[in-house]
Amino acid sequence: MTFAHPYILLLLLLLPVLAWLKGKVGHQSAFLYSSVSLVKPLSGLTRSRAGAILSSLRWLTLALFIVALAQPRLIKGEAKVRASGIDIAVAFDLSTSMAAEDFEVKGERVNRLQIAKQTLEEFIRSRPNDRIGLVAFAGRAYIASPMTLDHDFLLQNLERLRFGLIEDRTAIGSGLVTALNRLKDLQSKSKIVILMTDGVNNAGNVPPLTAAEVAQTLNVKVYTIGIGKQGTAPMPQMMQNGEIATDFFGRKMYQNVPVEIDEETLEKISEMTGGKYYRADNTEALRKIYAEIDQLEKTDVEATKYRQYEELLGWFIAAGLITLMFEIVLGQTIWRKLP
Repeated sequence: MTFAHPYILLLLLLLPVLAWLKGKVGHQSAFLYSSVSLVKPLSGLTRSRAGAILSSLRWLTLALFIVALAQPRLIKGEAKVRASGIDIAVAFDLSTSMAAEDFEVKGERVNRLQIAKQTLEEFIRSRPNDRIGLVAFAGRAYIASPMTLDHDFLLQNLERLRFGLIEDRTAIGSGLVTALNRLKDLQSKSKIVILMTDGVNNAGNVPPLTAAEVAQTLNVKVYTIGIGKQGTAPMPQMMQNGEIATDFFGRKMYQNVPVEIDEETLEKISEMTGGKYYRADNTEALRKIYAEIDQLEKTDVEATKYRQYEELLGWFIAAGLITLMFEIVLGQTIWRKLP
């Protein structure tokens, strides 16, 4: 058993002193006699121990309440949470251009959103000791997951990302500033942003390079990733009801759409903040990019110990109340004192 406030137990040392002082002073006599001869007939009576017992109950009650104040507890278990000291905010492009299917997995077309989520999930699982947050942006930015070491919770929020959650367009500057806001008040050895996009900033109130200046001021490194091929990319045709159009045989129908990634701006953002720009035009390249970032951002791991307790103060309070009630009942019934 341990105590949350063990110094309070020092009060127990005062109880014997107080009991001794109380005995030295004594109680005022209930009756006064003019001569001791008047009480000689009582001299043969056996001395009662009722007063000593009632007094002991009172001191025991005080002792139990003091122990309760010290907050006794049992250790049920211990857990160590390892934190690397690196905080990572991911700014994730969720504009509809991410639906372009210019990636392949096992010979099948996969859209940019799917491959970006898959590789980010692998990266998150490889960094169990980092605090990671997630920002999604399209026409505006919103917080998909706060900074957390609970990566299961983080991955659940990553899986929920889908098209249509935010109005379309691409607000790169807003996405970066929102990610920076997640990091600015945190005390950590290193803060980084991973910004993934496949387009050009065409929305939001914050220009991307202004956001980069903010990152520079906050000493946050920004790694930028341009996703997809330049030029044109196959985009599934959408019907008016939002469903993907198919041909007579149930196959997806595609149309080639122009694609433009503002690589110059992305390179400038990384250069200003001490990060690096990457180009990911295939699945393997994107995996290698995350592997490189994983190697670049390493630090010693700090372990914090957490204990799970079972609080016992309620039991001591209950025991103190029982002894107090027992003392009161006995003092007012069978061991009642004369006035």
